Amino acid sequence: MDQQQTHKKRAAWVRTAVDYGAPIAFAIAYFTTKDFQTATWVLVAASGVALVVGYAVERRVALLPLFSGVMALIFGALGLIFHSDVFVKIKVTVVNGALAGFMIGGALMNRAPLKALMGEAMQLPDAAWRTLTLRYGAYFASAAILNEIVRLTQDTENWVKFRVALLPLAIIFSLTQVPFMMKHMAKGDEPAPPEPPDAGF
Repeated sequence: MDQQQTHKKRAAWVRTAVDYGAPIAFAIAYFTTKDFQTATWVLVAASGVALVVGYAVERRVALLPLFSGVMALIFGALGLIFHSDVFVKIKVTVVNGALAGFMIGGALMNRAPLKALMGEAMQLPDAAWRTLTLRYGAYFASAAILNEIVRLTQDTENWVKFRVALLPLAIIFSLTQVPFMMKHMAKGDEPAPPEPPDAGF
């Protein structure tokens, strides 16, 4: 493996760790203080730091982390302004629902939006990109639906537990796609770390 490939893989894992730092920091703050407003302040600050560090590592901001990070800042700020936990909770539904529509809608129009997000990391045939796009779209749709069910039926503590549980679930989902990616990659290509379908809070 050459130095450039090693750097790309290291940067991808660093970015994932940074992106996941915001929800983990939020959960720690919430369970330490039992104060959603305090935890939201931590979320907003950590999301800002994630965007800055992500740019410092890659010298660019990837679209998925950028979208999720900006939405976390917007919904977190609304939650602080209106002193309501609804905005932070519903942000998960809005982001995942939007990404599901983007992925599934693109695939139905014979396009592969996921290729625009991950195309630099690996080379796959168009048919494989379309299948992978539909799979990621299905994950996003499932996450949005589950979030609404938990948000409407559970208390805040259980919702925070659910939100944290989505993090390893996203990683597990992405890892299950590795065999499919390797099957369709050109011979000799090194598989890049898959993009977890959860770029943060």
